[in-house]
Amino acid sequence: MALPQQPLQTNRSTNGTSKENISTIEDVILGASKVHALPLWPQMVRYNPPAPNPRCVPFLWRYDEVRPYLVRAGELVKEKDAERRVLMLVNPAREGPYTTDTLYAGLQLVMPNETAPAHRHTAFAMRFIIEGNGGFTAVHGQRIRMNRGDVILTPTWNWHDHGKDGSGPMIWLDGLDLPSFIHFPVHFVEHFDQPRYPAKDVDTKESPIVFPWEIMKSTLDGMPGTWARKTYRKKDGSYVSKTLSPSAERLSASEASLVRRETTSCVYHIISGSGYSTIDGKRFEWKASDTFCIPSWNKYQHFANEEETVYFYRFDDRPMIEALGFYRWEGMDTESLVS
Repeated sequence: MALPQQPLQTNRSTNGTSKENISTIEDVILGASKVHALPLWPQMVRYNPPAPNPRCVPFLWRYDEVRPYLVRAGELVKEKDAERRVLMLVNPAREGPYTTDTLYAGLQLVMPNETAPAHRHTAFAMRFIIEGNGGFTAVHGQRIRMNRGDVILTPTWNWHDHGKDGSGPMIWLDGLDLPSFIHFPVHFVEHFDQPRYPAKDVDTKESPIVFPWEIMKSTLDGMPGTWARKTYRKKDGSYVSKTLSPSAERLSASEASLVRRETTSCVYHIISGSGYSTIDGKRFEWKASDTFCIPSWNKYQHFANEEETVYFYRFDDRPMIEALGFYRWEGMDTESLVS
């Protein structure tokens, strides 16, 4: 037996709205918004821009302006009141944790005889040691002495704590992938039941998570040319993490680096020397211990003053951007990627 035919409803939607009642584009937009559907065409350029459009802007943090507040915080904010005593380097175009749209940077301080208690987290972290003596970080049972210029990694989900012996503050630059977790809400922290995770001292030259500055500086000085760059890598040549990559650069006195424009964003820290950078047509003058950021697709170039060679520490998001297939530089033939 044939099934009864359903009447055609060509002029009425399932919610009872008649097509005759949707007579103007304003009716379309208003009515669609009531059912949580919005037209793309008025916002096509917003979601499909002609060039990368980072929200963050280039900015420079002068160490001699930030440091007094960090040291004073060390005096006023007691160890028990702060799990980590850090001043975030927040991009003026956004709120924390954004230094760039994908990178977080902060200046962390530990005072003598203090412990930044042991915890572990999803985020990957890197430390560049700026100043101080007698500091250490312990990562999953390995206690590593901090020396100026060293890069120390804290891989994801490894117990770690920080401490300080002797006198004076210990200050370093933190680099983390925290902005990624705004989009991927999977980051969390677990606290150890003791202030310090059991650890033993290790030789920094033997640890896979430590990159001594004396070795990197020697490598840079042995490279030809007035400008040289070297990425910190694992022994097998791979990136140190899936999200962040640290590197170092040398720029001879009175010389300039190559002009670059790429889809990665980066944070630079001046290890020694002075000069300036042009970023998106603006001039940023810097000296030792200053830190500045370069958002994605901002054209930039570095210039060293005539007094001395400049050494930079840098970290960027290239492993993540590259793995996602988003890496480009100005002039790159993207069609060749298809073949």
